[in-house]
Amino acid sequence: MNATVLMYLVYLTLSVGLTVWTARTLSRNGEVFLRDVFGGEERIAEATNRLLVVGFYLANLGFVALNLQVSASVRSTQHAIEALAPKLGGVALLLGIVHFANVVVLTQVRRNRTAPVRPPAPYGVPGPHAGHWGPPAPTGPHAPAPRTP
Repeated sequence: MNATVLMYLVYLTLSVGLTVWTARTLSRNGEVFLRDVFGGEERIAEATNRLLVVGFYLANLGFVALNLQVSASVRSTQHAIEALAPKLGGVALLLGIVHFANVVVLTQVRRNRTAPVRPPAPYGVPGPHAGHWGPPAPTGPHAPAPRTP
């Protein structure tokens, strides 16, 4: 087995291992957060957690596969480490970005769910009579005369 193939195996082993470990950790520890996001709806939280894990695996393992190839031949251990470092760094960076994006989106969902509902604004603007809210009073030469009580 040549050094390039050995480096590929090391890269795949480390990248897949890092992805699986991260997904399991986030899934296990994110369950409480998801329950809070979805207002205690346990089934929705669990289903969302599973869907996030599947998407996490697909995105990260796809990136690992696309990033597998090395442009130059690997001639020494030093070359292998120098080729592996940016690849593994890219995987770790992608894992962090995906995690951060999920947290931002779910925090926004939670914020929208817990935001107080504001009453609708009154219709129109104050009319010509004090305390009266309605459409603006017509103006101009053909406007009706104001009513008197």
